[in-house]
Amino acid sequence: MPKHELPALPYPYDALEPHYDEATVRIHHDIHHQGYVDGLNKAEDKLAEAREKNDYALIKHWEKELAFHGSGHILHSLFWLGMKPQGGGEPGGRLKQQIEKDFGSFAAFKAQFTAATVGVEGSGWGILVWSPMFKQLQVMQAEKHQNLAQWGVIPLLVCDVWEHAYYLKYQNKRAAFVEAWWNLVNWGWVEQKLNGLA
Repeated sequence: MPKHELPALPYPYDALEPHYDEATVRIHHDIHHQGYVDGLNKAEDKLAEAREKNDYALIKHWEKELAFHGSGHILHSLFWLGMKPQGGGEPGGRLKQQIEKDFGSFAAFKAQFTAATVGVEGSGWGILVWSPMFKQLQVMQAEKHQNLAQWGVIPLLVCDVWEHAYYLKYQNKRAAFVEAWWNLVNWGWVEQKLNGLA
């Protein structure tokens, strides 16, 4: 089975300053995200080994590891792509229309997304998702990387609120980090993802 690899950042480590500091980006990407990639590869190796030996004594453990590290790798990959230097503002085109349809206004969406993200219990994520079944955008929380997720939805925009994502610059001020993060959102990339789905 091919190994998962850490994707390169689409910008230099310091490109998101002053909203997202270089030191945090470097540690977050090179150490934390790499850890999820390594954990995912290990879980897949152990599950392959279990199949070869027909020994499923540790299946519960390795399935949990697969979900945790796999989701961590996916969400971090989306996190980096969902930001860009001189980002922020408001979306346009079909994404704006869909947000207005599903949330009433961009301001209402932003308020809900911010409240949901800041309000994540413990470590986790705020996520804008597309629901193919319901044909609408929704805001969701994910505790850890995978808890509280909804089957079938596709993440479009994610904000990481594990403490390692913001603690060096913002300490325990999660709300201040989320407010700064809005200045980095890559709306063009989010709209491109939505257009490819719906």
